[in-house]
Amino acid sequence: MATDSDHPMKGIMTSPLLSRRNVLLGGLGLASTATLAACTSSSSGTGVMPSRTFGPPTPVSPSPGQKVLEKTLTARPVSLDLGGRTVATWAYDGALPGPLVRATAGDFLRLTLDNQLPADTTIHWHGIRLPNAADGVPGLTQDPVKTGGKFVYEFTAPDPGTYFFHPHVGVQLDRGLYAPMIIDDPTDPGRYDAEWVVVLDDWIDGTGTTPDEVFKKLIADGGPANGGGMGGMGGMDHGSMSRMSMGTGPWGDAGDVTYPLFLINGKPPTDPDVLAAKPGQKVRLRVINAASDTIFTVALGGHRLTITHSDGHAVEPTEVGAFYIGMGERYDAIVTLADGAFPLVARPFGKTSGGQAMAVVRTGAGAAPPVAADPSELAGQVLIGSQLRPTEAAKLPGKEPDATVDLALQGSMKPYQWGMNGAKYGENEPLTVRAGQRLRINATNMTMMTHPLHLHGHTFALPSGLRKDTVLMAPMQSFAIDLDADNAGDWMIHCHNIYHAEAGMMIALEYR
Repeated sequence: MATDSDHPMKGIMTSPLLSRRNVLLGGLGLASTATLAACTSSSSGTGVMPSRTFGPPTPVSPSPGQKVLEKTLTARPVSLDLGGRTVATWAYDGALPGPLVRATAGDFLRLTLDNQLPADTTIHWHGIRLPNAADGVPGLTQDPVKTGGKFVYEFTAPDPGTYFFHPHVGVQLDRGLYAPMIIDDPTDPGRYDAEWVVVLDDWIDGTGTTPDEVFKKLIADGGPANGGGMGGMGGMDHGSMSRMSMGTGPWGDAGDVTYPLFLINGKPPTDPDVLAAKPGQKVRLRVINAASDTIFTVALGGHRLTITHSDGHAVEPTEVGAFYIGMGERYDAIVTLADGAFPLVARPFGKTSGGQAMAVVRTGAGAAPPVAADPSELAGQVLIGSQLRPTEAAKLPGKEPDATVDLALQGSMKPYQWGMNGAKYGENEPLTVRAGQRLRINATNMTMMTHPLHLHGHTFALPSGLRKDTVLMAPMQSFAIDLDADNAGDWMIHCHNIYHAEAGMMIALEYR
C-alpha cells in the first residue's frame, strides 16, 4: 500500500536526468519549442507519416499439433445506444467493447482484420510478446490497412494474462475500437467460482464531436487553460506546485479532455452492466483500462479486493480497498462476494465532469446502487500499482545491465507539444539495443502531468522486480526499467494517453 516513503515524488532530485534548470524548463532542452511542434493528425494516419513500406505479411504456419484459433474482426461504423443516448462511432463487429478473443498460452492465433472503416487502420495486441511483424504499428511494423482491405495477424500467444487490442492509427482508440484479450494459463488451478472481464473507458465520440476534432482543438487552443498547468515551456509553474501541495493526489494533472461519459463494459451508470453471482462466491476480476485520457480509481463497495496480477504477471497477493489503474494497465483481483447489490465504481482521477463509471454487482435482493454511488473504499488508502511486489516466478533473472539508455518524457499544454528525448516521434533518435542484452532504460517524466509509459513486444522490470508493460509515471518521477532484448525488431515506446502519443510522445526501440 502507498506510504509517505513510497510516494512517487520521493527521490525527485536524485534522478540522473534532472537538474534544477531542466525542472524549471520542463526538460525540453534548448531545441524543444522548435522540434516539438505539434503533429498534423488525421483519422487515417499517425501524426508522423510512415517512412517505410512493408507489403503483405509473410504467412506463418503453426507447429505440428499446435492448437489454432482463427477469428475475423470487422472494424466498421456503427450506431450504439449508451444509456438512451445514440452515438455514431466505430467498433469491432458492431459491439462495445468488441468481441473477446480468448486462447490458451501456447496456442497459435490467426486473426484477420477486415477494415470497413472510411479510414486506414491497424490492430495492436497490447501487452502481447509477439513477432514484430504482427505488432500493428503503421510505418514501423506494417503498412496501414486501407478501406476495404484485410490484414492477417499470426502469432503464438506465449504468456498467460489479461490483455486487450486496439488500433495504432491516429486517435482511433478514443472511438469504440477496443476489445479484451485473455490468454489462459493451462497450469492455473482456478480457485475461484466465476470470472468477470471489466473494461473501463472514457467516452466522447458521437456526442457532438469526434476524437479527431478533439485533437485538432487541443492543438489549435494549446490545450485547456486548466489542463496541464505547466506554463508555456512545459515547466513546473506556481499553480501546479500549489495544486500538488494542496493534495490533488499522486498524479498531479492527469488528463486533457473533458468527457461527458465514462463506461464499464460499454455501459454508462444510467444503464449499468449487471454482474451476477451468488453470495460467498469467489470471483476473479480482470480489469482493463481502455481509456484514452483517464486514470481511474477502482473500488467495489462493501468489499476488499486481493490483487493477484499486474499486466498479466503474478504479484504477491495484496489486499486493497481501492486501486489506481492507468490507461493501458490491467489488474487482476480476487473478491469474495457479500449478499446484496453493490456498486463497482471506476472514478476518473482529477476530473469533475462526466460523473463516473459504474457497474452493479448483484448477489441477492436489494435496490440497485445510485448512479452517483460513493463507496467508502474510495476515501481510504488507494494502491499505486507500481508498489506491488512480484512473485519469485515472475521476476527477471538477476543480471546487471549490458547497456543503459536515457528516456526523457517532455512536453507542454500551451502550446500543445509532447515528445521524448527532445523531439516528437519521427524527429527523435531511436533507442537501440542488441539482441541478447539486458537493457536498462532510465526513464524520467520531466512534465507536470502523469504519463502511462508503454513498451511494445516486451515486458520490463521495475527496480522492485515487478513485471509490467505499462506503468504510470507521476510528475517528475523516474524509473530504471530493465528488459531482456529477446524479441528482435523495431518496437514502439510511448505514452498511452492517446492525445500525447499522437502529438509526438513516442520513440522507437530498434535492435541493431
